[in-house]
Amino acid sequence: MNDKSKKPAAPAREKVKNDKSKKIAVTPAGEKLQKVLARMGFGSRRDIEQWISDGRVMVNARVAKLGARVDALDSITVDGRPLKQDAETYLQRRVLIYNKPEGEVCTRNDPEGRPTVFDRLPRPHTGRWINIGRLDINTTGLLMFTTDGELANRLMHPSYQMDREYAVRVRGEVTEEMIENLKRGVMLEDGPAKFTDVQAAPGGEGYNRWFHCVVMEGRNREVRRLWESQDVVVSRLKRVRFGPVFLTSELSMGRWREMGQAELDILSKEVGLEPILLPEMSEKAKDKLDRQQRKTAKPVAAARNIRRGADKTVYTTNKEQPAEFAKDSRKPRASGPSSNKKPGSTRNTPVRRLRPE
Repeated sequence: MNDKSKKPAAPAREKVKNDKSKKIAVTPAGEKLQKVLARMGFGSRRDIEQWISDGRVMVNARVAKLGARVDALDSITVDGRPLKQDAETYLQRRVLIYNKPEGEVCTRNDPEGRPTVFDRLPRPHTGRWINIGRLDINTTGLLMFTTDGELANRLMHPSYQMDREYAVRVRGEVTEEMIENLKRGVMLEDGPAKFTDVQAAPGGEGYNRWFHCVVMEGRNREVRRLWESQDVVVSRLKRVRFGPVFLTSELSMGRWREMGQAELDILSKEVGLEPILLPEMSEKAKDKLDRQQRKTAKPVAAARNIRRGADKTVYTTNKEQPAEFAKDSRKPRASGPSSNKKPGSTRNTPVRRLRPE
């Protein structure tokens, strides 16, 4: 047998890995610019993205682009005004609860000169108040404001399924078939819409009846348009719940209050955000805030609904229905010196000055 015919086995060679084929994931430094500005309270992320597209935002003296990332060392300018970045600004999260009266618009500056929901609010130390959702001029009830744009964005985003509950007074005959249509869904001008729940308020009778209904989105005049699709008229509409936050009768119409730490932590966890401690306030600042709350002017039309006492809002995740509609439907009685004044009397009635609550 010829040994030459046998070839020695070739030594095993390690496969040379191609470095070019490797893809190393590098985490970009910093946070997205629109997210940072939203947290600082300058607006929602959607608004700030539009500012960046319009060239209104600069980073380190250069016009920013969408997707840009920044950290605490970067210099940010909006409309030529430099912004102060520090740990306090990055971590501040405050929330106000407001009972909106009829006749106010949800905008900062109204070209027609009408009162806005921002007119009554206190001025925040940093950033500005961002309204979480909107109500039209004829709708009353629960509004929330925050200095944290990321919190506002998550509460309004459809993916977080924040339901809105309304107390609505309907004029006209409402049948079970109509309620089933509204829960099944109807086609509106801007697409299909529906109520996820409709419940008749206890004790409702006659031509005007109260209902509680729930929607999962905040489209313009959606609740009114849904009822109008069934050939009935909404004569009164009030938002009584937004997600886990209920509005109760202790918070009088036209008044606001700030959320405490416990309920703010619950709201943050509801949308997947880590709780943040409220900024510390001096005794002088607390006294000033209390005076602002007491001196808040109240609408004349809502004066009959005002109660004295502490302003509190129940914060819960259950589905209890508040009884706001019951006393709102009562008519005020004629009272005061003007109702007993004799015709033709020329005597001047003395003016009484009311102390603020």
